[in-house]
Amino acid sequence: MRTKKVKKIKLLKGEKMMFILVVFLLSVVMPSLFVYTKASLSNSNIELEKLKNKIETQEDNNEALGMQIDELASLDNIQNIASANGLTYNNSNIKTIGE
Repeated sequence: MRTKKVKKIKLLKGEKMMFILVVFLLSVVMPSLFVYTKASLSNSNIELEKLKNKIETQEDNNEALGMQIDELASLDNIQNIASANGLTYNNSNIKTIGE
């Protein structure tokens, strides 16, 4: 009857250190890096939402200011201001410039 001898592979000191380093990287550094990137992504999304909110607020403000400009530039408002300052509205003195 034959018995098989199993040879045990011996690792060198440097190989053992490399194996420990790889195990350390896979078990500690990689999950930490994953958590860090998720946190960074979350912070970026929060900043993005803040900027979107700020843009929306500014667009609403611009729209309100545009409406105020239209109101101030209306013919009735111009005539009221002119009459308040002693001026009269004379349509024949108005010249239209073609675009």
